[in-house]
This record gives sequence, structure tokens and C-alpha cells, in this order.
Amino acid sequence: MPTVNNLVKRLKSYLSDDQIAQVVRAYEFAERAHEGQYRRTGDPYITHPLAVANILTDMHMDHQSLMAAMLHDVIEDTGVTKEQLAELFSPDVAELVDGVSKIAQIKFESKAEQQAENLRKMMLAMTRDIRVILVKLADRLHNMRTLHSMPSEKRKRIATETLEIYAPIANRLGMYNMRVEYEDLGFNAIYPMRANLISKAVKAARGHRKEILSTLKASIEHCLEEEGIPARILGREKHLYSIYMKMKEQHKPLNEIMDVYGFRIIVDKVDTCYRVLGAVHNYFTPIPGRFKDYIAIPKANGYQSLHTTLKARSGIPLEIQIRTEEMEAMANNGIAAHWLYKAEEAGSNTPTHTRAQAWMGRLLEMQQKAGNSMEFIENVKVDLFPDEAYVFTPKGEIKELPVGATPVDFAYAVHTKVGNTCVAARIDGKLAALSTPLESGQTVRIITAPNATPNPSWLNFVVTGKARSNIRHFLKHQRRDDSIHLGERLLEKALAGYGITMNELPIERVVAELAANGYASLDDLLEDIGLGNRLAPLVARKLAGGREEERQDADDRKPLAIRGTEGLMVSYAKCCHPLPGDAVVGHLSAGRGIVVHRDTCNNLLSEMRSNPEKCIALYWDRDVEQEFSVAIRVELVNKKGVLATLATTFSELGSNIDTITMAEKDATVTVINATVTVRDRIHLARLIKRLRKLENVIRISRLNA
Repeated sequence: MPTVNNLVKRLKSYLSDDQIAQVVRAYEFAERAHEGQYRRTGDPYITHPLAVANILTDMHMDHQSLMAAMLHDVIEDTGVTKEQLAELFSPDVAELVDGVSKIAQIKFESKAEQQAENLRKMMLAMTRDIRVILVKLADRLHNMRTLHSMPSEKRKRIATETLEIYAPIANRLGMYNMRVEYEDLGFNAIYPMRANLISKAVKAARGHRKEILSTLKASIEHCLEEEGIPARILGREKHLYSIYMKMKEQHKPLNEIMDVYGFRIIVDKVDTCYRVLGAVHNYFTPIPGRFKDYIAIPKANGYQSLHTTLKARSGIPLEIQIRTEEMEAMANNGIAAHWLYKAEEAGSNTPTHTRAQAWMGRLLEMQQKAGNSMEFIENVKVDLFPDEAYVFTPKGEIKELPVGATPVDFAYAVHTKVGNTCVAARIDGKLAALSTPLESGQTVRIITAPNATPNPSWLNFVVTGKARSNIRHFLKHQRRDDSIHLGERLLEKALAGYGITMNELPIERVVAELAANGYASLDDLLEDIGLGNRLAPLVARKLAGGREEERQDADDRKPLAIRGTEGLMVSYAKCCHPLPGDAVVGHLSAGRGIVVHRDTCNNLLSEMRSNPEKCIALYWDRDVEQEFSVAIRVELVNKKGVLATLATTFSELGSNIDTITMAEKDATVTVINATVTVRDRIHLARLIKRLRKLENVIRISRLNA
């Protein structure tokens, strides 16, 4: 059992006596605060904060972090407040402890929501002070080491959260050693039998690998000696979880994964790394396409190394990593190396540190744009990606994106404004769809238009948290603006029946109506009307202060003009596909605004019978300039090339095919149902007229609901 005296001996190697005394004072305070509390293992509770402090001591963390480690559970588990800690110790220590503490006061609807809110709070505290996450990671590591004492269900829940959130965070901060321990402990907790089987198989395989490893190591040593390059060569063992994931993802048996031998070559400086690369490529046979230079272009977490795969003379595959001593320290300890090797020595501008700061900047932006904690955590999970694609801007700057990222993700990575106004992209000079997955090495140029706005369909293919949160944020605001504008038009129309306009309404009556319904502003009321949650005629009657018999005429029953530019609050029914020129009626649908139907639509007729007050007369504005979808049915003789002729005809008349389905009516006749885009009824009539003239077309009609 570690004691505070053992910890003090370890701290003497890098902290001053005064700093050590402060850590001991925090320990004594925590010991008194947790008196009488025990962990599930049966140990006094204080053993946990002490163990967390020991983990942080391995990283040479500063005295404030160690004090926070001692005190990290006192706000949650005892009656001590953040203010008391600030007074007794220091505001910095109190902030660190508060950042790690869960939110106890608020009652949440679900466990998932509570977890998400706690994670969000911790992430935001981390963006103010990176030490918060290091204390939390050490706390979680000790909890994982003692997970065996937990009941099975809780054990699996904690292990799953660790694999989904904490292991990727450790990876994002370049802390390889901690990530590996998290993954292996989590794997053991979730799949104990699988972990046990793989562990036994690895031990058995290690026996016959020993001889091959020593032979290969001797070959590498001989190769470097011939070139006169001094280096440290280490054999590389794969950890259990990575073996399991490779077996699962690549559908490979264990012996195929164990057949690859890994070595790490550690040298003094960067140019020696490239000399080693040349030497091993000359001595062994390099496998094409398997070389990666993470020194020139570090990974997203700041990791630097040269990776290459070679074939030894015996045909055995060799995976080799070449790096400097400093890169080795950074690869294993990541952001913690900043403290381990003293900030001034390691330099606070190390790739790991710079990229951690850039990531935290992105987290802050995502938090500002996210609607709630669940959405924020979903975006963060997306952002904790394991693999990157490196693409170039036209000026040659490198942007790191997750594998599968698209030009839209790239546009948002350049700047939010570029993302919001992008309309097309050129990949290596060629025009490409915005949903095209990007590959490393490509140069991407984004084409923007000043009045362009994000498309809701982008959410189906973007993969970065930044793109997703910005698109959602924009659509949410656009939706509100559209709803307010539509609500204003509907209310003005309803008030016209009382012979007044919104500007003529008595202010006190408007204020009373807003207060009675809990609205903070008139915009909130108009938004609710536009969304279809409140009916404009009922609101107008209250605001006009009148009764039904006082209405002057049927002005409010005049149809409302549809311009096609109303945005998200006016949609066109998929059941009957209304077009400019059709007689149309609107249905106020709660949360969706106005849904436009043709007046002959069966769905609308049933709605008019049950909720007539929700139906609203509409007409098409003269200047509608938008394309609309329409469904048509074509019966034709099934001959070779008939579909191509059909598609060409659509294209020649300026129409696009959105969807198409084919079914055989009998041996010779095929029925095609297609959704195509047209401008209005006249455009559709022209299209049908041309299709009727085609040789093999038997019958053509517009589909109704």
C-alpha cells in the first residue's frame, strides 16, 4: 500500500520542500475529509487520491496538480465547497478540483444525459487548464486498475466509457502508454474470456518468436554498424486490445497478426532518422506504399516517427519505426512529457503541445455551437478519430482530417465562413462532388458563393465534429429566422380581418399576451406561429382584443403568396408534389411550419375534415424561381437502350432525375416510376408532350397522392 511518506521521497527528486509541504497539507486535509469512507476493495478511501497522485508523480506533474489529485473527490463526496478549497489552498487548485468534479446539484432525465453533461463540464475546464484532463486521466486509470471490485454491470459501463472517451483522449494528447493500459484493462473488463484466450496464445507464440526476433535484431544492428550509425533497437510487442481489434477488423487469425515483427530504432537527431531509413531500405526489401513520414507531417496528436515495412531475406515482414529520443519520450507520454522533461527544456511549442491547444480551441468552438451536452459529446466522439488523411490547401498548407472526410469537412477546417458558403470543390484541379471522400496528398480548392448557405443534406456525409456542429448551428438559426418571418406574415394576414396591422397593436396588450404565454419576446411568439405550434387567427383575436363579430371582412381569408424562398418553414408535400400552377392549400404542421399540398390531395382532404382551422389558402407568386420535384409514371415497351433515350430526353429539356424505379408489367411492357425536377406545370406539360412522341412509350401520366 503506497503511503504519503513514499510519495514524499519520490517528490524530492523534482519539487522544492515548500511545494512538497503543500502537497502533504492537501493529503492531510483529504484524509480528514474522507475519514470513515471506504472503497469497494475495503481499503480506506484516501488510498485512491494517494494512488492518483502517484500516477501524476510518474509524469513529474507540478505541485498544484498533485494537490488537486489529493482533493479531487472532496467536493463530490464530502461537504467541502469550491470556495472553501480556494480559501484554504489556492484558487488554481480549487479550479482544478472543480473541473474534475461531477455535477451533483442538477437532476437529469437520464444517466446518458448526466454523463454527457459531466463530460462537457470537464472538457470546458480542460480548455481553460490542460492539467484538469491529466488529473482526470490519472483518476480514471486508478479506477480501471481496481475495477475488479465493481459489480459486473457497472464494470462494463465504466470500461465502455473508458474505451469510447478516455482512451481516445489519451491518444489525442499523444499519451501512448496510458492509452494502451486503458485499452487492455477495458478489454479485460468487457471481454474477460477473449482477453484471456489471446493472452495465452500470445505467451505461447512468444516462445518460438524469441529466436526470430533476436536474429532480425542482429541483422538490423549489423546493417547500422556497417553505416556507422549509433542507435538503440527495441523489439515492439503488440498489446492485447490492438491484436483483438486487428483480428476483428481485418478478419485475420492470430497467427497472421503475430507473423509481423516490429522494431523501434531510436537515434540522436532528425537527420540520422533519414540516414537509418536509407540504410534499412538498402539492406532489406521495402514494401511499396508502406512508408509514412510522420516527422515532416506529424500526426494530429503530435506523434512523430518514420514508419516503413520491409521484407527480411527470409521473407518475414518487418515493421520499423525510426525516431529520436525526444520523439520516443513524446510518443509514450505525449502532453505529459511537457512536465516530465520540464516545460522549458521540452519547449512549450512541441508538436504535441501545439496540436493539443489547437484541438482544445476546436472543442470550445463546438461547445459554443452545440445545442446541448449530448450533441456536444457526440461531436467530440467524432473528433477523437484514430486515423488521419493529410490534404493540402492551394497555398500548400497541410490540413489534418479524419479518414473519410469530404471537401465540406475541409472547407470548415479552413474557416467556418468558407464552410458556410461553399458550393463546389476542385480536387487536384478536377471538379468533384462535395461528398467525395478525400485521400492523403490531394490538393483541395473550395469554390464559394457569397449568398450560399449550408445544405441540410451535408449532415449525411460530413465526418468532423466542427463541420457537423457548424451546419447544425446555422440550420437552427436559419430555421428560427424563417419561422419568425413566416409567423409575421401569417399574423399580419390574420390581423387584416380586424382592420389593423401589427404596428397598430397596443403595446400593453402585446406585452400581456407574451407574459401570459411565457414568451420572452415578440420574436418567440412569431416563431411559434411560423412553426405551426400556435394558430395565427386565435392569436390575432386575442391581440386585437376583439370578438369574432367585430371582424370587418374576410381579408384574413385571402390566400397567402408562396414565393419558394421561405426557407425551411415552407415545405412541399412528398405525397402529391405540388407545382407552380397547381391549385394549392397549406397545412400548418406543428414544428414544421406550412406543408404545401395540391387541393386534390387525399391526405389534405382528410386533414381538412379533422382540423379545418389548420388549413390555410395559398397561391403561387408570379416570380417563383425554384425547381420542384414531381412524380411521373411511364409505361413503355422494354427494348434495348430505351432507358438511355428517356434519360437523354429529360436532360435535353432541363430536367434532372432524382429517383427511378422499374418493374415489369408483363413480358414486353415495363413500368417506370420516376421523381424528376421541373420549374412549373408548363415545364412538366412540355416534358410529357415530348416523352409521348418517343417510339416505345405507351402511356405517361403524373402521379397523384
